[in-house]
Amino acid sequence: MTRMVYCKVLKREAEGLENPPYPGDLGIRIYENVSLEGWQEWLKRLTTIINENQLNTADPANLQVIEQHLLGFIFGEGNLGQLPPGFKAAGSKK
Repeated sequence: MTRMVYCKVLKREAEGLENPPYPGDLGIRIYENVSLEGWQEWLKRLTTIINENQLNTADPANLQVIEQHLLGFIFGEGNLGQLPPGFKAAGSKK
């Protein structure tokens, strides 16, 4: 049977993750509150955040920045996680 969660990203009930996708207490919190589809949305946003901010995922300071974006995107905590004002994805005509 599929595990269902009320997803903080999608704002609706959806299929849950199979395992915590992140270490520690934050990983458990994500597991309990984010769906598989919501996590995939975060991964897309993460790619944009890394590229736009030229972050190095091997740098511990950058990992802290990424975690702050994660908290903002998923849980609305802090002021990070959203796309920069006026951001347009490559190939976007809008």
